[in-house]
Amino acid sequence: MKSKYIPYSLLLLSATGLIACEDHRDSPNAPFPERIEFVAERQYPEGIAYSSQLAKFLVTSIPLGKIGTVATDGRYQDLLTDPGFIAGIGMKVAGDRVFVCNSDQGRSVRSTPATTRQLAELLVFNLNTRQLERRTDLDALLPEAEPNFANDVTLAPDGTAYVTDSFSPVIYKVTPNGAPSILLRDNVRFASMTFGLNGIVYHPNNFLIVANTGQGKLFKVDLANGNAVSEIIVANTSPVANSLPGDGLTLFNNDLYVVTGGNRVAQVRTADNWQTASVVKYDASGYVGATTSVAVNAQVYTLNARIGQTGNDQNFSIQRFR
Repeated sequence: MKSKYIPYSLLLLSATGLIACEDHRDSPNAPFPERIEFVAERQYPEGIAYSSQLAKFLVTSIPLGKIGTVATDGRYQDLLTDPGFIAGIGMKVAGDRVFVCNSDQGRSVRSTPATTRQLAELLVFNLNTRQLERRTDLDALLPEAEPNFANDVTLAPDGTAYVTDSFSPVIYKVTPNGAPSILLRDNVRFASMTFGLNGIVYHPNNFLIVANTGQGKLFKVDLANGNAVSEIIVANTSPVANSLPGDGLTLFNNDLYVVTGGNRVAQVRTADNWQTASVVKYDASGYVGATTSVAVNAQVYTLNARIGQTGNDQNFSIQRFR
């Protein structure tokens, strides 16, 4: 097994804190612009969240290992970092704490041969102190030879976090006090020759929905039924039937918003509790290397991260689903 970091002090999250979750539907900042342009040099921000405490969006950075804020008027400011924070990927906010996946695809200024494709952590920062409170090592749960990439995180009401790994076919579970385990491994449905598990959301009916990008499929993981896995058959997809290569997932008003292909967002709806579903709308205007979305102010906002580019871009944007 892989070596483990010395754990930070245990952090207990209350259910009350999680109810005031970062996917803030009733922000006092309404109305929000349809599109928010911001400048942040080499940010390439894969993850997005919203903090009602700060009244700002939060965005991660793949090459710079940090989290910054974006105000609705487009002002960007650095917010959080740590020497061990290599590349920020998926992120959620619960009250005054930020949960963010720390990984290394070899594209960060802090990348090393030891961490490239071998890092999967869940970091917890405190918004009040701006300090790292907990580092949970996930890659130590797998054999040394297996690659790792912690991609996205979702939170259950009791404070449990669930994290996807894009390079190994597993979903991790982290208890409210920081104890990690492998929730589920599926060498068939969670695997991919390219990029595997990606976006993940917790549904109030006590199941997870996860995207396998490489397979172009969505899967349901029934937490109340032995973590049973079933494919969600999605109709009305294009250009390929029954294929939806998902990146970020956002559940809002029981519809699932799936960022797909980097250039559009699909609104997906079910009539049978996510056994099957259908795309009811594609928004495909203005997206540039889009990664994931956040529900805020009764709208869905998607991050244009210019993902896949490795230059010196500084112009990014956040836009509303239309």
